Amino acid sequence: MPVEFLGIAATNDGSETTPRSGASFDPDYTLRLARAHEDHGWDRVLFAYSSGSPDPAAGAALLASRLDRLQILLAHRPNVSYPTYAARAFATLDQISEGRLTVHFITGGSDHEQRREGDTLDKDQRYDRTREYIEIVKRVWTSREPFDHEGRHYQFQDYVSDVFPVQRPRPRVSFGGSSPAAYAAGGAEADIYCLWGEPLARTAEQIAEVRRAAAAAGRAQPPRIQVAFRPIIAATEKLAWEKAHRTVGAIRARAATGTTTRRGAVDPRAPQNTGSQRLLAIAEQGERYDRALWTPTAAATGGAGNSNALVGTPETIAEALLDYYDLGVDILSARGYDLLDDAIDFGRHVIPLVRVEVARRDARAAAAAAPADEVAAPTPVATP
Repeated sequence: MPVEFLGIAATNDGSETTPRSGASFDPDYTLRLARAHEDHGWDRVLFAYSSGSPDPAAGAALLASRLDRLQILLAHRPNVSYPTYAARAFATLDQISEGRLTVHFITGGSDHEQRREGDTLDKDQRYDRTREYIEIVKRVWTSREPFDHEGRHYQFQDYVSDVFPVQRPRPRVSFGGSSPAAYAAGGAEADIYCLWGEPLARTAEQIAEVRRAAAAAGRAQPPRIQVAFRPIIAATEKLAWEKAHRTVGAIRARAATGTTTRRGAVDPRAPQNTGSQRLLAIAEQGERYDRALWTPTAAATGGAGNSNALVGTPETIAEALLDYYDLGVDILSARGYDLLDDAIDFGRHVIPLVRVEVARRDARAAAAAAPADEVAAPTPVATP
């Protein structure tokens, strides 16, 4: 199966290790980082969402209008707009990008963060709302006739849009989460299901849960699986591990200044969302897993989002990613701590190794699956 690579579309150069050097929204840097991804083999970039960050849809429109090939994954929280409006906005952006948009729907794992924008539903209610929201957005994208909707969270009558996506029948829907409610909603509605990087055995368990949820929803084809990591790469294993320890030291030093999170944020030692709780539990059980997974980066951030690292040479990182590919992961998400330079290094040194080996594995699998009569017969040897 084909493999795809997802990077990050940051609007400034700040990270967990380094404060940003300019404004929160720096258009020049946003384009520079995106071009680095486009020029170095990445398939798409993610515009993430938080309550105080620049509007990701506006940043996505900037990229869509200025770059030719790079695809866009746009994060969106259902609480910030009505689904009929959002569907039109997404369709317009798909038109601007000429069909390069995927939408990632975020339910929200923190009550505190959700309430910053007036969302008072509890977690299970948010998942229920997200599922209804996605259903409406899909219908708006594909319906040419007016329709009514009477749901638990949304009600409207006689709605039809006059703008439709370039992609047919519609753009893809991305979704993530590690709780039973997340598996149920994403298993039913997502084209792509997103997981944070965990040890191979735990990732396999989550993939099985997603597939069970998809089957329970009556789907013949389960979502594609995406897994996210923070690669720490160097020319030798020794240098990579030295870099890893410097990185986690920088994360801890910056966290100690209190500049990485807004005042009033929830205690990072006790996150509400299941995904972060899983990352912290894994870190408590050990620092190193499998071929290259390293957990202190996650522990240092309180399990905040994509935070488990892969440490090693490009060859080691590529082999580790292929281990996940063998589990059924065909979208690999990666984001370094020096956003620009790490995107270039990963694109130059890791992506080609993974693509070559995936092509080899796919060719072997195709040959093994071919009927006997499709296998070429040996060329006869001429005899005197």
